[in-house]
Amino acid sequence: MNRNAAKKLRIGIVGAGGIVRQRHMPGLASLPNVQVVAVCNSGLESAQHFADEFQVPDVMNDWAEMIDRPDLDIIWIGTPPHLHAPITVSALEAGKHVFCQARMAMNLREGREMLSAAQAQPQLVTMLCPAPHGMRGGRFFQKLLRDGYIGEPWHFRLTAVNDQFSDPLAAPHWRQRTELSGLNTLAVGIYAEVLQRWLGAPRRLHAQMKVSVPKRGGYVVHVPDVVQVFGQWSNGLAGMLEWSGVAQFPPDETLTIYGRDGTLVYNFTRDEILGGRRGDRELQSLEVPPELVTPWTVEEDFIDAVLTGNHPEPSFETGVQYLEFTEALHLSARGGHAVELPLP
Repeated sequence: MNRNAAKKLRIGIVGAGGIVRQRHMPGLASLPNVQVVAVCNSGLESAQHFADEFQVPDVMNDWAEMIDRPDLDIIWIGTPPHLHAPITVSALEAGKHVFCQARMAMNLREGREMLSAAQAQPQLVTMLCPAPHGMRGGRFFQKLLRDGYIGEPWHFRLTAVNDQFSDPLAAPHWRQRTELSGLNTLAVGIYAEVLQRWLGAPRRLHAQMKVSVPKRGGYVVHVPDVVQVFGQWSNGLAGMLEWSGVAQFPPDETLTIYGRDGTLVYNFTRDEILGGRRGDRELQSLEVPPELVTPWTVEEDFIDAVLTGNHPEPSFETGVQYLEFTEALHLSARGGHAVELPLP
């Protein structure tokens, strides 16, 4: 089907939070072959504000009623994870294409349910929102690894610490509420997705976790705000990984890979790559070649896939893989032992 076909794809949005406003709506608005015709949010008032801001014709109070509309081609999910699985499964059963915000689901079981529902409707396109972390220079970083810039990779360190939850008097964020976020913890799933793409799948993970502020405004927090992991990858690579939401004066978020002949660093905070090889005096900035820069084209990629029948990434299969990573960390931390992957 031609992208310039006369018929516009009609989209209903469920969940109109920050990323939908900041990224998805501007991306969709730039495409000539789509129209956002309905929005459903946590409340009618917020949905109406969104509709007024982006000239969306219809405001709805019930996502199930939206899915039942025969005039919609696509359901665009921007809710917290607790609604991803029920909305996705219902939308696919109703014959709608589905774009779903990351993280994919509350847990691995729900992710597998979403994948099964997608596999049962192969004519429909499904896609997860990709992590923006490392998107710009990721292809160049992978090329440097493939081309042997550091020789055989030996071990790596991922540091992703910040001060988002460092105020002990702050109310719980929705990401700290298990009933909304499930097992999703800090940016664990985001970096699991990035590592899977760049380094492949881990085969063994050993984790410890901590809740530094267990009570916030009378709410008992169970979502960890510190995660530390030792992992082994199938290619022999060893990794030390640390996430924190309570680190004051945090360093930049970085992935550093040490190899036989050198070191590569991806600085996610600054979106830059540093490298050094044996004999160099220090790490140097490595400019990403223009032809390898990957811009944000998420909305266009999904719409193109709907029009052409392609299979975009991140797929639901990719989502299940990063949910498996997250679930393995929780199993390891609760049991006090290493967990082998893949999980049964």
